[in-house]
Amino acid sequence: MKIAILGCGQMGETMLKGFLYSKVFKSEDFTLTTKFDDHEAQLRSKYPDTMITQDNGLAIKDADIVILAVNPDAAKEVLVPLKEQLKSKLLVSICAGITLEKLEEWTDCTRLVRAMPNIPCGIGEGTIALVYSKKSTSEDNKVVKDLFAHLGMCIPIDEKQMNTVTALAASGPAFAFVILEALADGAVMMGLSRQLAAKLTAQMFQGSARLLLETGEHPAALKDQVTTPGGITTAGLLEMEDGKIRSTLAKTIQKASSRAHKLVE
Repeated sequence: MKIAILGCGQMGETMLKGFLYSKVFKSEDFTLTTKFDDHEAQLRSKYPDTMITQDNGLAIKDADIVILAVNPDAAKEVLVPLKEQLKSKLLVSICAGITLEKLEEWTDCTRLVRAMPNIPCGIGEGTIALVYSKKSTSEDNKVVKDLFAHLGMCIPIDEKQMNTVTALAASGPAFAFVILEALADGAVMMGLSRQLAAKLTAQMFQGSARLLLETGEHPAALKDQVTTPGGITTAGLLEMEDGKIRSTLAKTIQKASSRAHKLVE
């Protein structure tokens, strides 16, 4: 399978790393594009066995799957000149805010899927939301899902949910890193080394998240298993409540989701 990644910036390279991390794909399976000379040179030095070009038409010529990973503002500019070539291709867009309707309008392509990956995809621990076009075949949908499954957990959703899912799953790691950093800062203030605090915090988050996924229990139920009357956890939880952490985090997702909605206005 040949895969072209148009616009191999931060997220495009993250996906590439994830595919290579899976050991299922080889560097020569991919073609990458960029519009900057210095970035092209950087990519060539890191991926010497991968075809890298500034010519999008050349990049997709032999591709079975084309992944559009450019900035949303550049999506139309990139796609319209490729209209004829894309008619026979399976196109996957990771551009936030660009609807399937817009993609079809710009390309006349019916084999369309929207995907929203996140940066843990680079180590195979990503969360990938998928929106299938009504015109894409079940076979095409399966190909895309199987492809992105190498990057993490794939979840098909309705397109109307995409902006909120983008805020939660794609932007979410940034919010999680702020929380991780803050908890580690507290431990450092109480005497732990920065290295130890960061390691403990990361493993605690990873274990807690895995427990939630494995058990399927409500987060509140798992929280109660850690909490005893008048105990250490209760004291910490009261401090969190005083800081209005629940409403702050909920509003974080609301704000990010609203911003995603504005991208398509």
